[in-house]
Amino acid sequence: MSRSQESFNKKEVRNKKEKKRKEKEKKRLEKKEQGDKKGNSLDDMIAYVDENGNITSTPPDPEKKEEIDPEAIQVSVPKQEEMEEEDPIHRGVVNTFFDSKGYGFIKDSATKDGVFFHVNNVVDDIQEGNAVTFEIEMGHKGPVAVNVKIAK
Repeated sequence: MSRSQESFNKKEVRNKKEKKRKEKEKKRLEKKEQGDKKGNSLDDMIAYVDENGNITSTPPDPEKKEEIDPEAIQVSVPKQEEMEEEDPIHRGVVNTFFDSKGYGFIKDSATKDGVFFHVNNVVDDIQEGNAVTFEIEMGHKGPVAVNVKIAK
């Protein structure tokens, strides 16, 4: 006589899968029946936004309605106006300087911002703590100091 190809373990695994599938189907049917009972109509799903930006279930009061001029709405980013400075030369102090790497940062006296500079844009020999004058240009990653000179 030959033995059955299915071991006890294989039968148990198959029975567990079948049981799990039936439970999942039962839950799906129960969920479907509950959904029908809720009566999800369009009116139940609508939400309103009040004048403060809060979401509510009640429609706004038509008497409080404020008229808005559609021409006043700006959809795009406003264009940056050209900054015209009287004196393009800035003053500052060399905050950090890595001589071996060839770059550093200058702290602008007027804006207190740190501005990157590279050795290629330096006219005089500078060190950390030197007072310098420089011009600012836009580089790939932001403002860059050029024409860096020791202040006289």
